[in-house]
Amino acid sequence: MTGFAKLVPSARGLLVFEAAARSGSFTAAAREFNVTQPSISRSIAQLEADLGVALFTRGAAGLTATADGRALYSAVREGFDGIEEVIRRIKQNSAAKPVVTLSLSSSLVTHWFVPRLGAFNARFPDVDLRFELIAGVLRGPAENVDLATRILADDDTHYHRWTFSPEIIVPVCSPSYLSHRGRLNHDSDGAGHTLLHLTDAKLQWLDAWGNVGDRKTSRAKWLEFSDYAVVLQAAMNGEGVALGWLSNVSGGLLQGTLVPASDRQINTGRIHQLIAPRSRPVRPIVSDICAWMIAEMQAELKGLRAILRPGVLQATDWPSR
Repeated sequence: MTGFAKLVPSARGLLVFEAAARSGSFTAAAREFNVTQPSISRSIAQLEADLGVALFTRGAAGLTATADGRALYSAVREGFDGIEEVIRRIKQNSAAKPVVTLSLSSSLVTHWFVPRLGAFNARFPDVDLRFELIAGVLRGPAENVDLATRILADDDTHYHRWTFSPEIIVPVCSPSYLSHRGRLNHDSDGAGHTLLHLTDAKLQWLDAWGNVGDRKTSRAKWLEFSDYAVVLQAAMNGEGVALGWLSNVSGGLLQGTLVPASDRQINTGRIHQLIAPRSRPVRPIVSDICAWMIAEMQAELKGLRAILRPGVLQATDWPSR
């Protein structure tokens, strides 16, 4: 490399030469470097003096590279192409991966997203995810995240929204619990059963249990948790019956780790939506992840038709993009 520096005192001269030989014009080369045409002419003259040969002939038709000029251009172009490729690769490798922040319930992440991480990483190998988890009832603002799941009021104009899943409630338990305790009769006193419930949803969803949920008359054992992901895990472990929100228990129902614990299946008419704040543009990668999540949920809802009672899942409930 020391010898090369002695042969060509200025690397800029080679850059200028490459531009002039490629474009066939000192004026065009000057535009590339944002300098005057005489400046380019002086650089070429200096390079020719350093090499001791003429690199161009100048005539009425413009510049024409000499035999030495053509040989040098071929070598310089090959070298520059290799350098450009390596630099581009270095920049790509060193560039930070896009980070997408998702505000989801801890149960959706635990029982729906985590089992799909392999598929997600295969589809989005260059994306890093950051999860902001909600342990209880799905609520709260989503202004500082890229994508969230919420149930919005019709007049809420703060977010873009896409249908993700209908809100269908299916009491669920493990196959072993069903085998040992039998199906839950919601009109009974629940004797012999254990009911698993989310603490801060107790009042809001008590009616979903029916008479068996009346704490004044119920003989069922109650276990309450402040994190719905734990409620579902306890149900999978055979500890009792839980109210299962379809978007969270779809995988368990399809895989057989959860089964319907009774004949009760409630379509509330509400929709769990994927939302993104309107306060900033939705990045293309966020739109792609949104579409991927919707497609995954569509596939599961199709599989659930054989499990859910006819009519519970309406055509209008299907996710849309």
